[in-house]
Amino acid sequence: MKLYTKVLSISIAGAFALIAVPSVASAAHGTAARVPYHPAASQEVATLTANKTTYHSPGGSRRGSVSRTRPITGEATTLPVLRTVKRGNTTWLDVRLPGRPNSHTGWITSTHTNTWKIYWHIVVAVGPTTSGFSNQRRLYAFNHGKLIKQWLIVPGAPGRTTPTGQYFIEENISYTNDPSFPGSPYALATSARSTTFTEFDGGPGQVALHGMGGGLYAKPGTAVSHGCVRSLNSEITWLANRILPGTPLTIVH
Repeated sequence: MKLYTKVLSISIAGAFALIAVPSVASAAHGTAARVPYHPAASQEVATLTANKTTYHSPGGSRRGSVSRTRPITGEATTLPVLRTVKRGNTTWLDVRLPGRPNSHTGWITSTHTNTWKIYWHIVVAVGPTTSGFSNQRRLYAFNHGKLIKQWLIVPGAPGRTTPTGQYFIEENISYTNDPSFPGSPYALATSARSTTFTEFDGGPGQVALHGMGGGLYAKPGTAVSHGCVRSLNSEITWLANRILPGTPLTIVH
């Protein structure tokens, strides 16, 4: 999916701020499904202040590189930190990386990074493979490990399914100035990539959580998208107003 327009910056005078959000009662369309995943209360993340080389292991062979900014919004790249180890005077971070192969990781040094914690975690259940309605197709929003809100979603159709795995939000994108744009009013571009499309509408086959503006309305609970996850506009707006880059995303069946 091709995405445009940045929505927020998390850099404030050299520091990084989390949005304090009061507890919100859980809500759903229809009968709530059983929560399929229980995330940790927080996730350490590293925001890059320079381009970084990635390695297969601490001090090991070079794997690749990751840019300090994201390609759509220009926001600073923020990566979930899975492990931290010391090798001599160097601190190494095992981080989740964007792009293919899905859910891949690599090691970076802690220099030119700011580490902090995120307390939100998004869980998406894509449900069975049929395209008909299913109450299992839901998004669950957790804060401090507690379920705050949930709703029915529209994931990928059979043959272009939404990929399962462990991912994160790369960028938070606003279409509020262009409500006719497909996927408006917001899109959360994720580190997941389609297993069906290597390219889509000029982009790298990137999976996004987005709205239903611009003619993309579909009945929540059905599976008809190209692999992205659609939510009602009011629900994606609620989510986008709370989620920062680096927020972990778990996609399950």
